[in-house]
Amino acid sequence: MALTHPFSLQGKTALVAGASRGIGLAIARGVAAAGAHVILASRSAEVLGKETDRILNEGGSAEFATFDVTDSASIEALASKYPDVDILLNVSGINQRKAFETYSRAEYDHLMETNLHGFVHLTQLVGARMVARGNGGRVISIGSLLSGYGLPYVTVYSMTKSALGGLTRSLAAEWGKHGITVNCVAPGFVETDINREMWQAPTLRAWLPTSQAIPRMGTTDEVASLAVYLASDGAAYITGQTIFVDGGQNTTGIWPFQP
Repeated sequence: MALTHPFSLQGKTALVAGASRGIGLAIARGVAAAGAHVILASRSAEVLGKETDRILNEGGSAEFATFDVTDSASIEALASKYPDVDILLNVSGINQRKAFETYSRAEYDHLMETNLHGFVHLTQLVGARMVARGNGGRVISIGSLLSGYGLPYVTVYSMTKSALGGLTRSLAAEWGKHGITVNCVAPGFVETDINREMWQAPTLRAWLPTSQAIPRMGTTDEVASLAVYLASDGAAYITGQTIFVDGGQNTTGIWPFQP
């Protein structure tokens, strides 16, 4: 009898919301490589088409769908089109760095809609179908180092990512009896489109190696690896967790002492 690899996603359908670039694209490619049929979803049809073709040309199984995480009708259409999702990966995110007292209500609302409210709606719809099907499932959200760690000038972003951690814990408690695990992946400093300009500053580049145990930035593939693992049967007894992929940033510090 052939043994099934505990980290295989063969026979599973994964929906990656926010799959056109960065961490989301790395996750989409990762779950496809593990054997899942992956649905790449975002607003960028042209990019999604190219990346879907790339996965197909590499022997994976993929298709794409356009949707806007800030639009309820778009979210409902996406969930309705794919009623049999086994693995939901909530990835999309934006940031705006400024002094807390200067955020406008429009800026605040846009961050909340993009990083939190849309995913709550999508998770309700996809999760309800998982519960009804009775076959279990996986819900994995991409949080941030700031899900459990404070830095200045990113307060509203931090609020959205911290809320994903709370959603993760409560849903894990609520849906565990249905065989659905709910976890949050919290990346540390990983260069992507939403922070690349910021990381060009020489002061930040010089600071990072002195601030954490692994003295470099992470990669999108390193974040994706954890998401793929959490989606697999090998992680079936892990739920309600926010797991940091951050080079030790939230647990370690570097000092100039030498024995």
